[in-house]
Amino acid sequence: MPELPEVETTRRGIAPWLETRRIRTLLVRERRLRWPIPAGMERHFAGNVVTQVRRRGKYLLLQTRTGTALLHLGMSGNLRVLPAVTAPGKHAHYDIVLENGECVRFTDPRRFGSLLWTDEDPARHPLLAELGPEPLEPEFDGEHLWRRARGRRVAIKAFIMNAAIVVGVGNIYASESLFRAGLNPRRAAGRISRSDMERLARSIREVLEDAVACGGTTLRDFRDGHGEPGYFTAELRVYDRAGLPCPECGTPIRHLVQGQRSTYFCPRCQR
Repeated sequence: MPELPEVETTRRGIAPWLETRRIRTLLVRERRLRWPIPAGMERHFAGNVVTQVRRRGKYLLLQTRTGTALLHLGMSGNLRVLPAVTAPGKHAHYDIVLENGECVRFTDPRRFGSLLWTDEDPARHPLLAELGPEPLEPEFDGEHLWRRARGRRVAIKAFIMNAAIVVGVGNIYASESLFRAGLNPRRAAGRISRSDMERLARSIREVLEDAVACGGTTLRDFRDGHGEPGYFTAELRVYDRAGLPCPECGTPIRHLVQGQRSTYFCPRCQR
């Protein structure tokens, strides 16, 4: 499913088309998403102006003069900028139609995405209030990871995938970050030193920044705001490479399952 780099790529793609623009209408074709789009949602959009497009974790925040829309891409959703007259496909569930004739169209075959609204500070919304720091922001560092890990027996991979610890480190990026940091994904988080956590925090930041620069990772469904796939797949060093040689030492990459998720690592480079 889309993770932080894919959502950030989408944000960067749609922001220039939305910010400072007036919305003509919200056109809803299918309300039955992860949470049903409430009746009357259209009144929040009609005639409103988008002041900023931000991201918090995996949520896109469309700030307007009167409140904030919270958009989630779900497992297979995408937002694309199109002329509003473009015929909708089968799974095009809503359009944010702008007065200039363009629209931002949400398409989601699995209908796991969402469109919500808040009149209050979005940071206090129940879906956002308990989220950990953003890994690309200054407040995220190894000291934060080390302190939160004290006394924890959970495996370090599951630890960094916990959005209450740090947001946006999905399955692919967790495996890649642990490889760059030289840490075995099965190690207990509470037994990792402060210096190793500093290295891990740097690796997480670097992996995510590299993925954003490549437009995210496309394994199946993801497309950015202009319909383009992400190209970080070509940069993956361990994920989905079981049996292939480690790019550092040549040892075959191993695969295991943790928490029903696939993990890939080098048994020699990652201790």
